Amino acid sequence: MKPYTWIPTLYFAEALPYTAVMTLSVLMYTKLGLTNTELAFYTSWLYLPWVIKPVWSPFIDRFRTKRWWILSMQLLIGAALAGVALTLPTALWLRLSLAFFWLMAFSSATHDIAADGFYILSLNQEEQALYVGIRSTFYRIGSIFCQGLLVMAAGWLEEHYSISVAWSITLLLLAALMTGLASWHKLSLPKVEKAEHNVPTLTESDSLNEDNTRQEDYPFWLPTFIYPVADTLRAFFSKPHIWAALLFMLLFRLPEAQLAKMAQPFMLRTAEEGGLGLGTSAVGFAYGTLGLIGLLLGGIVGGWVVSRQGLRRWLWPMVLAISVPDVVYVYLSYAQPENLWIINACVFIEQLGYGFGFTAYMLFLVYFARGEKSTSVFALCTALQALGMMLPGMIAGWLADQIGFRYFFISVCLCTLVTFAVSGLIRRDLK
Repeated sequence: MKPYTWIPTLYFAEALPYTAVMTLSVLMYTKLGLTNTELAFYTSWLYLPWVIKPVWSPFIDRFRTKRWWILSMQLLIGAALAGVALTLPTALWLRLSLAFFWLMAFSSATHDIAADGFYILSLNQEEQALYVGIRSTFYRIGSIFCQGLLVMAAGWLEEHYSISVAWSITLLLLAALMTGLASWHKLSLPKVEKAEHNVPTLTESDSLNEDNTRQEDYPFWLPTFIYPVADTLRAFFSKPHIWAALLFMLLFRLPEAQLAKMAQPFMLRTAEEGGLGLGTSAVGFAYGTLGLIGLLLGGIVGGWVVSRQGLRRWLWPMVLAISVPDVVYVYLSYAQPENLWIINACVFIEQLGYGFGFTAYMLFLVYFARGEKSTSVFALCTALQALGMMLPGMIAGWLADQIGFRYFFISVCLCTLVTFAVSGLIRRDLK
């Protein structure tokens, strides 16, 4: 099969479970009546598989093939989606649905590792460069489909059925789609590896393994597939100005981590609860279409200006872009407008600024990872990025319940001072 037969669908499939875990779960639990405290705390834990992803990535490299992992995880994701759907009408819906969401998150993180590795193994350098734009485009299409069209469909179903039934149908449709994609990939993914069922071991004649890790550097009882993780940690913590970089990775997105958890619940809550009282379909349109357009546009412009003049020149404009638009939520919480054009415009502005400013964060991770074990170090950086979203998100709901949406959004804006502070710490290392 030619690459164009499987690359678009593979990265479309990669976006679906991630968006379901990070976005659909928040919307669904809001509609099912969870408090802000509960839904933010529970769904923030779902970041954990992406936080610890570098720990088990060597295991995936050494057991079975990446093609096997891709197909297995897609089927498991489909089963997890069906599990959530079928447990919603039961008495234990919260515990069981969270368990299935956790399974989905773990499977999705594993699928990410296998899919990216398979992309590198299956294509030569020219093909990788040729298809990089296609994979990114179809990942975004998957995001738009899931948090836009699918959410709007859930909103339409809510008008005809109970909320639990509406979301069960929505998730069953997504489960069927994932299963269909797994069936297609079984036919279309090329076989480029041989399966390995055992972890390869080092002999005395092997002075170095494939990761340039010396066996004598580690205790004899340590499994060999742990060696690359330990070696990555050595490379990571030997970087110059490591503590400034750590603070930047963990705290740059402090405001966004809180806003991401509460923005959509704020849209759904009634005016009496301090929200805007929008329907599910309206929220899906705001974030899944206009919001994503703003996000993509901001990212494209951000990448273009940095390629011309460098990140050091554009760091402060990008920090301003990711920080200042947060004030639109302060306006919305006070004005509580009913005009959808105003609400959608505010979402577009915030997402446009976020897309532009987030470019600075991702490019810093790329710059930081250069050098020894760049791929593994970058994976560790993205794990810290997930941790930086997980921890603030866990308390965002509690804070919103304690002080109300108005003061919560004001506190988010105050947290942007932290973004400015950690950006100043790393600016000296930029080019």
